[in-house]
Amino acid sequence: MCKLTRLNIEEQMEEDKGKDDSRGIGNRFSMSRNGFAFDPWHSTPVKKHTDEVSMARQTARSPQPPSNHISSLSIMQSSKTSACDLEISTIQKQRMELQLLIAELKDRDQELNTMSAAHHRQLQAWEQDRQRVLTLEQRCARLEDELQKRNEVIRAISKHLKIVEAREKDIHRELNTAQQQLKELSQRQQHSGQQQHDLEEKNQSLNSTIMTLSSQVGQLQVHEEELSSMLKLKDKDLMEATFHILALTNRLWESDTSVRESQKREGITLQETEKYKRHFREARHENVKLKDELQEKTIENNSQREELIRLKQENQLLRKELALAGHGESWKDELLELARSKQERTESELLCLRQVCEKQLNDLQLLKLNLESTREALRLYEGQRSFKSPGDVTCLYVECSTPSAQSWRCPAPVEDAALNSISSSTQEEYDSSTSRLQRLLAESQQMVASLERSSGKSLSPTPSPTSHCNSVCSLCVNHNNGNSHNHSQSPRNSQEERQADESQIQNVQQCLRTKSAEDIKNTLT
Repeated sequence: MCKLTRLNIEEQMEEDKGKDDSRGIGNRFSMSRNGFAFDPWHSTPVKKHTDEVSMARQTARSPQPPSNHISSLSIMQSSKTSACDLEISTIQKQRMELQLLIAELKDRDQELNTMSAAHHRQLQAWEQDRQRVLTLEQRCARLEDELQKRNEVIRAISKHLKIVEAREKDIHRELNTAQQQLKELSQRQQHSGQQQHDLEEKNQSLNSTIMTLSSQVGQLQVHEEELSSMLKLKDKDLMEATFHILALTNRLWESDTSVRESQKREGITLQETEKYKRHFREARHENVKLKDELQEKTIENNSQREELIRLKQENQLLRKELALAGHGESWKDELLELARSKQERTESELLCLRQVCEKQLNDLQLLKLNLESTREALRLYEGQRSFKSPGDVTCLYVECSTPSAQSWRCPAPVEDAALNSISSSTQEEYDSSTSRLQRLLAESQQMVASLERSSGKSLSPTPSPTSHCNSVCSLCVNHNNGNSHNHSQSPRNSQEERQADESQIQNVQQCLRTKSAEDIKNTLT
């Protein structure tokens, strides 16, 4: 009995201790949840964009043109400055968009930090609950061991009770059989009665302990069911949290990959813009050089034209002098030598003019090729633009060919306004160059016509000086020689020479008309 009471007292003490421990663990868990601090993760700072406005303004600047073409160059400068302003505005818009994207990324980083902190807190709470469950499992195992021990004790007591009952039956049998030995066995009977009384008390105490143990077992079963239900709920919460964490990690990975790709694209576009700006500056510098060369050639052509007019006047004066002094044979040789020297000079000047015209035609053909390439590039850009999405960065590789013998390609990334400005500037340059060449052709035609009129023959007004200057010069020389020999030879020889000259002039006129028409069509188209 004493042992059983001691065991009951120890069990009650252990239960009180377990309750105190569970309360302390709950308080710690609440304190850890309330006092948990998580350092948020800060995103890396984004590099600032370099200010390229000064570079755009430097590219917009152009060297001072000569005084003859100030108006055309001012128009070109205004178009280039407008294109540069548009580029600057687009760059500023892109900067604003990048700043907004950086702010959104920072907000997402803060949200992810808060979510990771909450996840960390949940993990700590789960670990604390797990520790509590482990302690409770240990306690349940210990209580089960104690129950097994007590069951064994009860079994032993029940066996003892059975033995006692068997003894009592034997005693009753002996009492029934041996009534004669009552006196001798009275003392034994009293002793057995006392033993019986003690056993009954023990039986009552054992019954009370069995009732208490059964009530405790019911309570423990109820508590075990509650704990199992709590564990199931916590397992469900853990599964939901893990699925949510996996989704967030996937989103984070996708956002990181998109940010890296955007940074790579940004670096590539910056490198390409710098390259295209450098090529654009070089092309503009070469264009200015070519304009200067054209101006020098026009000045040389004007000077040669003035010399031709002067030579024509001298030729007329010499003819008048020959007409006045036709009877002097001594002057004829000197005049012929002077005419031959002047003829050679005019031939050399006409050769120079032919070379200049050929160069100008080559320049015109190169300008045509340049214009065709720019038009094709614009068509390709428009076709690509119709297939591209509006968010993508638009780039165009324009082939810029120089008027020199070698042609090189210059890729330039530009947007719609820049392309329109470049195409307009090239069209204006092409129109100005074609107008100059047409003017030079008209002037050369007028010069040839004036030379033919001075010689006294009517030629067609539209010969091609670029391809038949030598033939015209030979005709003029033959006619001058015919005029000089008319005074010395007989009228029959002069008539034959005139007929031969007229036939040659007619043949040359037909050739000039056909070839000049073809050349003019080619130059104008």
